[in-house]
Amino acid sequence: MSETTDNDCSAPDSDGEVADEIAIISFERKLDTAEEIRTDLADDYDRIDILEYHGDVFAEHWGEYDCFVGLMASGIAMRKTAPLLDDKWEDPAVVVVDEELTWAIPLTGGHHGANQVAYDLSKLGAVPAMTTASEAAGKQGVESRAKALDTHVVNGDSTVETNLAVLNEELGPVARLDGPRAVLADDDVTVLKRNTDDGVVLGTGSVSGAKKSKFVTAWTEALDEVDLTPDDVEFVATATRKEGEPGLVEAAQEFGVGVVYLDKETLEEFEGPTPSKSKELIGWPGIAEASAIAAGRDHELLLEKRRHDDAVTVAVGQ
Repeated sequence: MSETTDNDCSAPDSDGEVADEIAIISFERKLDTAEEIRTDLADDYDRIDILEYHGDVFAEHWGEYDCFVGLMASGIAMRKTAPLLDDKWEDPAVVVVDEELTWAIPLTGGHHGANQVAYDLSKLGAVPAMTTASEAAGKQGVESRAKALDTHVVNGDSTVETNLAVLNEELGPVARLDGPRAVLADDDVTVLKRNTDDGVVLGTGSVSGAKKSKFVTAWTEALDEVDLTPDDVEFVATATRKEGEPGLVEAAQEFGVGVVYLDKETLEEFEGPTPSKSKELIGWPGIAEASAIAAGRDHELLLEKRRHDDAVTVAVGQ
């Protein structure tokens, strides 16, 4: 059984981009559950196919999808995919989810789609069991930062060292270099290249515990002011002190973009024009404008800070 939501087909994810095309592999008795997964994730992916399991199904479709979701025991998926594995930057990601949708476990390609898919499966109640070191420690690894920035990793071998620096809290924020420019870099410097040449950045701040709906409304209204839509947004930028805010993360997921967290020192370099209470109260510059300016390609504001319902602030950077 094979059905599709899109007729396009691309090579597997191999450069830090998100997974876009998925195959759910299921035994016949669980095809209804596979269809439930596809229905719930349909808006998040370009293509989701359902393939009925047989002994050679992984081998037959290896390289056709960014990620395989095995609706089966992990041992089956491991035995069938292990002989096919060749290179972490070329192989498709593999996730398994048990038949009761209790656990979603990335087996391979955690930073190349599997973690993302496992997280999305939490919508159906499955607990994402992340084992990549940075995510297990609750930190944003280099590949995750690349996805959030709508970029891809150019030199994959470097991520061993840079992700170790993430674990040791030694990496710091991603540095932006606008060209034309020649750069001399060591082997432990991860280079990220943008996937697109345009788009805006939403810089945002909030009160603690702000709901997803507050963020969505604030961002949508700000974009309306400059005649833009969520499709024009590259990513959302905010302060490291906002890391883990559920409403912010959920809103970004609804917009289909990633979140980048900037430290205090970076924001202080790009302080915005609008006075902010946060500077008086806690010593941080205004988060919305500083984040939008710091993360924007030209380090300029397209729209100064707007406040929504005394809960969320937003500025648009370019």
